Amino acid sequence: MATRVRKTNTEQKILDAAAGLFHRHGLRGVGVDQVIEESGVAKSTLYAHFRTKDDLIAAYLRRTDDSWMRELQTAAEAAGPDPAKQVVGLFDALLASFDRHGFFGCPFISAAVEADLGTKAHEATIDHTQRRQEWLTGLARTTGAAKPAELAAHLGLLIDGALASGRLLQDRAVVDGAKASGRAALLSHTPQNITAPPDS
Repeated sequence: MATRVRKTNTEQKILDAAAGLFHRHGLRGVGVDQVIEESGVAKSTLYAHFRTKDDLIAAYLRRTDDSWMRELQTAAEAAGPDPAKQVVGLFDALLASFDRHGFFGCPFISAAVEADLGTKAHEATIDHTQRRQEWLTGLARTTGAAKPAELAAHLGLLIDGALASGRLLQDRAVVDGAKASGRAALLSHTPQNITAPPDS
């Protein structure tokens, strides 16, 4: 058991270092030697946990997927039990992200651009998008949307667009605009007797 704890701690240390470097310099702008130096582990230790850079990037993206999905779900739940409010409230996760450290953009969009087709890193970006859209579709369905998958697709585009524009402009008003558009999308996809939450 103690060996497994040490291994987990080492993995976390490597992934923490890799995440910071990937955020600042992109996937292609970071070499394995930089991760080794930043994490303070031996080269043999890094390769014992991650055989290739592709393995390291995929692990980083899977961890990011877990944390980002958790943030989106937490923001939605914080808006209250009303599904309509949750749809609008999920955008608060983007505001919280900006307030913490500014916008680095979406790591999955960046990875989709930088990673070669067929790599584990590229597959991780697809897995994240599918997982997020499945969750959004389920949430949209609870609002009574006539076509929940279409509403979910609209919301996904707004999330991706806000992250991309936020990276360029470094202005939280981008998310305010996406949130307002999310509210409008909700109204256009739900029955007339459903009222979208007001601006907050």
